Amino acid sequence: MINTRIDLNLFQVFITIYNEGNLTRASEALHLTQPAVSHSLARLRAAFDDPLFVRRGTRMEPTSLARNIIDDVRYSIATLQSTLQPQSVYDYANSTRTFQLCLRDNTEAACLPELMAFLEKNAPGVRIVSQRVERKRIESLLTSGKLDFAMDVFIPFSDTIRHQKFKQDRFVVVARKGHPLLDDGLGTDTYLASKHILVSTRAEGTGFEDFEFSRMGLTRQIALRCQHYFVACQAVQNTDYLLTMPESYALLLNRRLSNEIHRLPIGIAPIDIYLYWHNEIEKDAANCWLREILLDS
Repeated sequence: MINTRIDLNLFQVFITIYNEGNLTRASEALHLTQPAVSHSLARLRAAFDDPLFVRRGTRMEPTSLARNIIDDVRYSIATLQSTLQPQSVYDYANSTRTFQLCLRDNTEAACLPELMAFLEKNAPGVRIVSQRVERKRIESLLTSGKLDFAMDVFIPFSDTIRHQKFKQDRFVVVARKGHPLLDDGLGTDTYLASKHILVSTRAEGTGFEDFEFSRMGLTRQIALRCQHYFVACQAVQNTDYLLTMPESYALLLNRRLSNEIHRLPIGIAPIDIYLYWHNEIEKDAANCWLREILLDS
């Protein structure tokens, strides 16, 4: 039977051990000695009648019970903190906080240059870590606190993940200047008869545009599948391949290349990009501050 009279400070220790996966790193994050963290963990284990964490090598792996309660514990602590400090203000000018973002190359280009210029001037101690994460891992990393924000297409996450539209972009076609088939413009027949480049981090599977084409009974030939739009644009410059990509990123990447940008002759919906965050940081002053900056960029 769980002891309901528990020191709330123990739950912060629980969250930190869960996040860090290591007692030494947890003690450093909490600014406590390792024996003090071990003692707190012992009290939690007694209260829950469960080991909560099991040592495997250098890591402390959560038990089934720990995994089951972590989201509720995080949410409850965050709610209590926001209730006790409803008017808290984030001192960004003196902050040395590191924010973890999940971005892809096009969303990096859309927000990082302007964001970093703002931070250098107004919050010089704030650091940004941008990383690419598999979409299936984004929710768990937002939930665990290992990610602060993610930017991506619409993903049907659970109700614990909040989102807001960041931008909308239409698809265009990039082709080399002097492409022999485009003297009279780019029509549907020419587009479908040409060879194409698809940018994807996956080795197989359809891209967004191909999924939309398939709904119309249309297919195209993919000659190259690569991971980065910049490389794809360079390949376009040296071949007769066509590249379909978001317009704003196409304009940015092809400024110094001799490529031309054409209207996509097949009507597909524009792509929406969203900013995602966990609802437990909804009222966190630091995250509110950065969220507003990102959405305004």
